[in-house]
Amino acid sequence: MTDNVVPLFKDPATGTYTLPGDTPTSPATTAPKVRPARVWKQTARHLRTAVTSERTRAAARLVARHGMYVIGGTRIAAKRTWDGRTASRYERMLRAAEAGGNFEEAKEWEDRLQRFRAGRHQRRMDLLRSAPDLAKSAAYGTGLTVGGLLLLGIVLAIANKDITWVVGPIGAVIEAIRWAVMVATVVWGPALTVGPWLALLALWGVGRRQQTAPQWTLPAKERDSVGAPITPSIVVTALRDLGITPLRKAINEMGDAGAQMLGPIRIAGCGVEVDVALPSGVSTEEVQGRRRKLAENLARHQHEVFITIPVAARTIRLWIADSGALDEPIGPSPLILDTTLTANYKTGKAIWGQDLRGDAATLSLYQRMLLITGKSNQGKTAALRALALWAALDSTVEFRIADLKGVGDWGMFDGGLATTLIQGPTDEHVIKATEMVEGLVEEMDRRIQAPPGSVFTPLIGIVDEAQVAFMCPAVDDQKRPYGGAKTTSRYFMAVRKIHNQGRAVDVLLWEGTQDPTDQNLPKLVREGAHTRISLVLGTESQARMALGDNAVDGGAAPHQLRQGLDKGTVVVASDGITVPAGQTSITVRTHYIDTDQAAEVADRAKALRAGITHTPTADPGEQRDPLADILTVLGAETRVLTQDVLKRLATLDQDAYGRWSFIDLKRALDGTGAEPYKSEGRMVIGRDRLARVLANRPEKGSASAAE
Repeated sequence: MTDNVVPLFKDPATGTYTLPGDTPTSPATTAPKVRPARVWKQTARHLRTAVTSERTRAAARLVARHGMYVIGGTRIAAKRTWDGRTASRYERMLRAAEAGGNFEEAKEWEDRLQRFRAGRHQRRMDLLRSAPDLAKSAAYGTGLTVGGLLLLGIVLAIANKDITWVVGPIGAVIEAIRWAVMVATVVWGPALTVGPWLALLALWGVGRRQQTAPQWTLPAKERDSVGAPITPSIVVTALRDLGITPLRKAINEMGDAGAQMLGPIRIAGCGVEVDVALPSGVSTEEVQGRRRKLAENLARHQHEVFITIPVAARTIRLWIADSGALDEPIGPSPLILDTTLTANYKTGKAIWGQDLRGDAATLSLYQRMLLITGKSNQGKTAALRALALWAALDSTVEFRIADLKGVGDWGMFDGGLATTLIQGPTDEHVIKATEMVEGLVEEMDRRIQAPPGSVFTPLIGIVDEAQVAFMCPAVDDQKRPYGGAKTTSRYFMAVRKIHNQGRAVDVLLWEGTQDPTDQNLPKLVREGAHTRISLVLGTESQARMALGDNAVDGGAAPHQLRQGLDKGTVVVASDGITVPAGQTSITVRTHYIDTDQAAEVADRAKALRAGITHTPTADPGEQRDPLADILTVLGAETRVLTQDVLKRLATLDQDAYGRWSFIDLKRALDGTGAEPYKSEGRMVIGRDRLARVLANRPEKGSASAAE
């Protein structure tokens, strides 16, 4: 007999055994309890996920947006109705005119208000007197209508020979009235249902057109206001929220919500321009002092908003750039693009850059001392050099240059453009620069003593990094310091003499300085410049040193330019540049010309001085005569360096000679008797030798080869 083994199950909690299938009675075998805290946490987590979901937020914004359209539309419609029925509009305009200090306009609005009230009173009195007349008119109208219908019925009865036609017209009118009542009864129910919704839709449309919804309820692409177009409401709101109590109060009291303060918003280059007439009690200085806050209220960066003072009293002119527009480059200089460009020092203007309106900014250099300053590595030398390169395209202009930085920024003026070129930052270089400026004084004195009516060619002295000269501690044999700002300081006194009398005889001095102070840029020196230019500076006091108090008080703010980001952007105070009426300065974004490009312009200037002009590219089928072309580029000079000859040939015809090297030049002259030779250790080509070769060449003799 086999025993069946039945497995038993032991409960670990109680130690008892149970058979399979038995219902457990121990509390340990009951279903686990659900913890309330855990349930609440899960519910809160799911609820938080649902609430913070982007879909939920979008739905909430959608509901709020369209709800605010209806509320805003109702408010606007109610205000329009109220304005149309009452004198509130006239009262608001009267208060606005008084707040703006325009008392003549206030008187005019007061007269209009009195006329409106008188007209309204007359209409009400006419309405009271019209009740008896209205009753009489109704009775007369009813009688005439009934009489007319009876007369028409009699005519119809006679025509139809039936007496019942007498009341036919009256019956037809009664039937028409019955049908009208029936139709109205049928339509009235749906109209009561649909009418409120149509009214709601109309109010929604008004609110949507006027954009009455708050900014946070708009979709993301519309909610981002950075770079939004400038509208009158945006400008007025930005001014209202500046934190100037009298301005805010005046705007709130104006009937047109401040719109009367604004002139037309005009497109001006890469932005817009608008004049704002400030109300009484608000000064232009208060608004200028809150430029950063105003820019932020307009959803712009500080450097994208400029505040200037035009001719009109108590008025500011705002120029507001398109968002990010000032960070875009303005393109290459015409000096690079147009290889046929020349200059006229007396009547022309240097092509320098663009103003904020996008118009070309040109600067007259005629008989004007010049000072340019700014922080280090902000484009000062490039801006100054661009003016000199333009002037160099006038072959009558002579340059004497002292570069006290000495890193080769002015090296392209060597070899034909500058009769003196000093490059270096040491005391020895300062001594040479001082002697150069004193040489300008001697030339100025010589010209002053010339007979009346004498005409002189322009002589421009340039001292870049002039602060090195003012701070130089060196003294001469007579113990006179080269630097400093005393009456014994040689450099300072030479500069003062040129500033005092040099302009009259076309002896000019241009100075470039860095990070100005009273020590490295004395007051008498900076006040002697006719054209004062500033790049980015650190403080307002430095801006006043660079441009003068009048320019800064008028809105010039080089200290608010961005270091490193606004390289080449200058603020100019000068009568040599076109400045908008009423302004004392103008902001210019200069064209950048790098060192290699500057060398190309300088080569063209040297070629012009040698009597060479740029010619159009020759016909591909035409064969150039290298010997004749070399003689042409030599001009009137006895001998010319071979490297300069190559540059001039390239200027003469880029296609034919642009790729020439010294080997090509030597090959063209080999065996002719006019080969390159050394002079003072450098290879040159002699004009006389080449002229004899061409004169003795029987097959190609020409008059141009004659000496």
